[in-house]
Amino acid sequence: MTTTLSPPPATSRPARGGFGRVLRAEWTKFRTVRGWVLSTVGALVVTCLVGLLATAQSNGGGASKLPVGPSGHAVNDAFYFMHQPLKGDGSITVSVSSLTGQVATSPTENKPGLAPWAKAGIIVKDSLEPGSPYAAMMVTGAHGVRMQYDYTHDKAGLPGAVSAEEPRWLRLVRSGETVTGYQSTDGSAWTEVGSARLSGLSESPQVGLFVASPSATEDTGTGTGFNPAVATGTFGAPTLSDGWSGDAWQNRQVSDGAGTSGSYSQTTKGEAVRSDGGYRITGAGDIAPVVGGPAASGVRILSNFLVGAFAGLIMMVVVAAGYMTVEYRRGLIGVTFAASPSRGSVLVSKALVVGCAAFLAGTIAAAFMVPFGASRSLANGFPVLTVPTSTELRVIVGTGLLLAAASVFALSVGVILRRSAVTITVVVVSMVLPYLLSTASVLPPSASDWLLKVTPAAGFGIQQTVTHYDQVVTVYSPMHGYFPLAPWAGFAVLCAYAAVAFAGALVLIRRRDA
Repeated sequence: MTTTLSPPPATSRPARGGFGRVLRAEWTKFRTVRGWVLSTVGALVVTCLVGLLATAQSNGGGASKLPVGPSGHAVNDAFYFMHQPLKGDGSITVSVSSLTGQVATSPTENKPGLAPWAKAGIIVKDSLEPGSPYAAMMVTGAHGVRMQYDYTHDKAGLPGAVSAEEPRWLRLVRSGETVTGYQSTDGSAWTEVGSARLSGLSESPQVGLFVASPSATEDTGTGTGFNPAVATGTFGAPTLSDGWSGDAWQNRQVSDGAGTSGSYSQTTKGEAVRSDGGYRITGAGDIAPVVGGPAASGVRILSNFLVGAFAGLIMMVVVAAGYMTVEYRRGLIGVTFAASPSRGSVLVSKALVVGCAAFLAGTIAAAFMVPFGASRSLANGFPVLTVPTSTELRVIVGTGLLLAAASVFALSVGVILRRSAVTITVVVVSMVLPYLLSTASVLPPSASDWLLKVTPAAGFGIQQTVTHYDQVVTVYSPMHGYFPLAPWAGFAVLCAYAAVAFAGALVLIRRRDA
């Protein structure tokens, strides 16, 4: 019996380096279509051009840089200070029996009034240089006793306002680089409010009494207005102990002006005078981070320089939508699928190519506009809100990621809808339109916040550089750079939309006929 040996059945397997071959093919396809390449370059250029137009306004000459605190953020550091340098470790104790204020109603007239975050208390400050580290205990206009340090940190103490009948005693104790704050209602029983480590605190910091008042808010009928305000604190005689013993007190306004969130009117000034064995001190300004909005009128933030990102994003959406739908329209998608090991690899390759192109366009544009916009604004007389280098890098890279995620979203929607015009409309309406409506203050704040939480427009939050601080009063809204979600949380919302659309596109591309 003769046995016939048949060859083993042929097996179908992708060519060696299958996915890499598909990726190279898609990259070649992208770079050889002039319209896609020019549109990608155009996205970079238009992002810069719109940003340049947004920074073209002049404010009458160069602006000085804002003080920068220990964390790298721009800060207000303006207050009236009765102080002296004190060497080594020690403590300062004082009672506060009154905190009153005046609010300007016109350049020459004032009315009684007190800003909620007006403050009077004691402070240990590394130096008189604006932005230097500090720790302070204080009473406030409407938030009781607080311990604040290094501009961004705030700890609550006893609630309630001070009065002659219900004074507050405040104490700061320095031990090396650590400053601890205490409070008391009778000067005998003390409770700790908090402790701060001031890295590099000098051997002889400036120690003493201070008063500050940010601008007072006023409902103007069309929005929130801010008027100059001063506060006056009534102190007992300060006591130095535990190693400190002082000489004569010196008085001065820290910073030439009163900062970006407080000022004197034409009829008020800072001063310290003796009063009933203690001191009565009047001051204006604030010791706090600089924030956006009306409280910092004229101060520019990094997102102001990147306002053109929405225009660049639209151009990349057009590119991404056409990158897929043009093959459906011209009947070429079948050829693409036939030359690939799997349909899914085609979609993944296209997403990588258009996503990387968008990322490069957005990142390069942001890398140019952030430093150039800042220097141009300063030259034109507008202060710039300084942020740490890590935040700058997040904004620059985040702009590239924003355009990349939007492009993948558009590509995926294009697979689902197979129509370029419809795809572009869907993505622009769901992402760009909510962003423009929210930041242009067309909608009420609650509606703007809602849109920037639940729509793909939340992704623009990756560009935000301003932070909500409870101890600083301003208008916290998208119009002024505040998004309802944290930067990466907002970007995650956009990524979620892109991921869902991409998953849907993967399913449909495998099930549908080419």
